[in-house]
Amino acid sequence: MRWMEVTVLTTTPGSEMVSGILLNAGSAGTMIEDKNDVALNQRPEGRWGIIDEAIAERIGDDVKVTGYYPQDDRLPAALETIRAGVESLRDMELPMDLGKLEIRTHGIDEEDWAESWKKDFRPIRLGERIVVKPTWAPHAARPGDLVIELDPGMAFGTGTHETTGMCVRLVEERVKPGMKVIDIGTGTGILAIAAALVGARDVLAIDLDPVAVRVARENIENNGLSHIVRAREGDLLEHVEEAADVVVANIIADVIVQLCGPVARHIVPGGAFICSGIARERKGEVVSALEAAGYRALEILDDGEWTAIAAIRP
Repeated sequence: MRWMEVTVLTTTPGSEMVSGILLNAGSAGTMIEDKNDVALNQRPEGRWGIIDEAIAERIGDDVKVTGYYPQDDRLPAALETIRAGVESLRDMELPMDLGKLEIRTHGIDEEDWAESWKKDFRPIRLGERIVVKPTWAPHAARPGDLVIELDPGMAFGTGTHETTGMCVRLVEERVKPGMKVIDIGTGTGILAIAAALVGARDVLAIDLDPVAVRVARENIENNGLSHIVRAREGDLLEHVEEAADVVVANIIADVIVQLCGPVARHIVPGGAFICSGIARERKGEVVSALEAAGYRALEILDDGEWTAIAAIRP
């Protein structure tokens, strides 16, 4: 299949707003390349980086937010939605630098896209025990390591972004053996697989993108967890009737604000809602929405320009 890669040049503060525009235009996820993230991933905190200084130089000073769109009859409308959304950002006169807001497009084959990940994706330690490694790379596990074998394909979520890393740490902390978990916007299935590895007995992984669901199922099977993790196509919690001890959503702030009320019906009393994809400047807004929806005992993690929250349903 041919895809159109659409990249918008912006800044770290502008990346979430641009990501929202690309998602609204129909991309199943977005990839954010931020030079500031490289320095954070070089910190000697027991994790090792997925990117090096050469990659930082290639990224440059612009933050690149990228989405992918099938080259079919929907593409013209998607490109127009992106153009209009970026123009509206230019006109908002926001009190922050949004950068160039330049739109770049590039046609790409699915196979070429998937193979490009392999240059930069290396083993990375997340949390205390979870290690994410590509299927093609060797890794000498430490005693107690829980290793996720991952092939991103055309899906999003490899652990390389702070939001995924924080979610994994909260999953390690909150998911106990025998619990049930729902992962909304599963992408590659990384968080669903992490939940199963730390002891969840049943995990439902949901994504709107059929390509992501296919990739997630492949990763679930490669990790020997098909008997625990179910991946299925769906729009957030539409047509989901079950409840879980923990619900995870690594999406964006706007969706979390809208979702936190309805999702409570799918969390057992005393259960946790783990959410991320939240730009730090939106943290207060998300916390207010969670508190208004009745959640308590919020645990807040910050990493770089991003925030993750674990909130408890009374």
